[in-house]
Parts: sequence; C-alpha cells; structure tokens
Amino acid sequence: MMNSLICIVVLNWNGADDTIACLRSLAVLSTPSCRVLVVDNGSTDGSAGRIRDAFPDVELLLLPSNLGYSGGNNAAFRRVMELQAEFVIFLNNDTVVDPEFCAPLVETLLRKPGSGIAVPKIFYWDRPDTLWYAGGVVRLSTGLIRHVGLRKKDAPQFDRPGTTGYATGCCFAMRCRDFEALGGFDEAFRMYAEDVDLSLRVRSLGKSIEYEPSSKVWHKVSASLPGNPLGKLVKKSFGALRLFSKHRAWSGMLFYFLLLPLRLAGSFGEAVRQRERKRL
Repeated sequence: MMNSLICIVVLNWNGADDTIACLRSLAVLSTPSCRVLVVDNGSTDGSAGRIRDAFPDVELLLLPSNLGYSGGNNAAFRRVMELQAEFVIFLNNDTVVDPEFCAPLVETLLRKPGSGIAVPKIFYWDRPDTLWYAGGVVRLSTGLIRHVGLRKKDAPQFDRPGTTGYATGCCFAMRCRDFEALGGFDEAFRMYAEDVDLSLRVRSLGKSIEYEPSSKVWHKVSASLPGNPLGKLVKKSFGALRLFSKHRAWSGMLFYFLLLPLRLAGSFGEAVRQRERKRL
C-alpha cells in the first residue's frame, strides 16, 4: 500500500475556515503515500487565496463556477487520474480526521478484492463521542435511507467492520479504476443522494460497501449548508426523489411523500437541539 499513491480530494466552496482546519488534520497523517488535492468549487469569498496562503504546498485546483458536489468531485477526479493515483478518498471539507484514518480504508480495499467502497466511522465534531455514521441502510422499495448509529453514543457494537448498505459522501475510499469504470458521480445530483446512487451502482456490479470503524472522522454536520431546516429538507427531498425515479423505485417515492411530515418534524427537532447546544 505504501507504494501506491492515495489521493485525498477535499472540495471547498466558500468555506476556507473549515477547509483549513481539515487540512491541518490531514497534515499529520501517518500514511506517507497520501497526496491532498483541494478543489475550489467557484468560491466567491476569497477562499482560494486564504487556503493557498495557509497551505502553499497543497495542490489547489480552481474551478470557474460552482459545479455542485458531484460535478466538483468529478472534475477533481480527472486531475487524480492525471496524477496516476491508485486510490481516491473523497472527504468533506467540514471534517477533521484521525491521523490513522487513511490506512484502514485502503487496506480494506486491498484485503477484500470484492469490495468497491470503504467508509469510516464518522462522529459529530461538536460531540466527539456521538455517532453520525456507522453504516448505512437503504431500501428503495420503502423509501428508507438512514445512517446506522445516528446520534447514539459510540459503543462496542459499532466497532464491528463489515458490509453495509451505502457509503456517505462525507468520506469514502475507492479504487480509481472502479470509480472511473462507473463514470464517477451522476451530475444530475447536485447535492444529496449522489452518494447513495453511487453505492447502488457499485453494488449492481457485485461489489460490496465496507464499513471500517478503525478509520475515524469528525464531521461538522451541515456546515457546508447553513440555514433553516426546511431549506435543507427540500434539497434532501429533491435528491431522494431523483434517486427513486432513476432506480424506478416508485413505491419508495410514494412512501417518502407519506412520511414527509415526520421528516420535517425531525429536521426542526434537530435544529432546536443544535441551537440549545450552541447556548451551552
């Protein structure tokens, strides 16, 4: 593994503070074969200059406009292929990583030839022992898409590696040849559900999604999309409905609409909890 180039892609859009904090955590990685590529997705707030000043030795790819999550990462991947990397890790800029996070993901892909994606255990940044992702469950027929362990305290039951339903786009690793063979992210998804779609396409090729809890990441949830919970839910819903339509999961679309009031209540509840935590 140490002789194989691993390229970590960090996508920035008007988020220099978060990106710089992420890069600081990446600067102490224990895996020497990792190379970081920052992609500025058409920022309008001077982010690119601040990132370049803070980390002049990190490659910065400037895109002329905001291509969304899928388009921005696909543009980054074209540069990854020019670098002839063997593995790619897509990492949200609003994260900080454990110094050992990289190796377990790549080792999982090397150890399991039938795997297509390796994904870490992810915690809330402001609650370091509380889980945000410990695997994913997706059942298109019933409209179910959820994280395992969401908002639960970390516990031994979440330390078991194994196959899971889908990988979150917050952080995951793939072989470059597999991502290229799939055609990358579907750019019809600008934000939300593109990660589920990619995971389903990986699974359709007979490859597995592997959850690897020894790799750890902390996520500033929704830092890249501040605002009211209704706006976030609308964006998530458009992504989910596009997913159901693409995969012809008509029953899932129906169930999603029926359960929309519960999702709205949950979104407002989480917003209230976040405000209460900020007051403390």
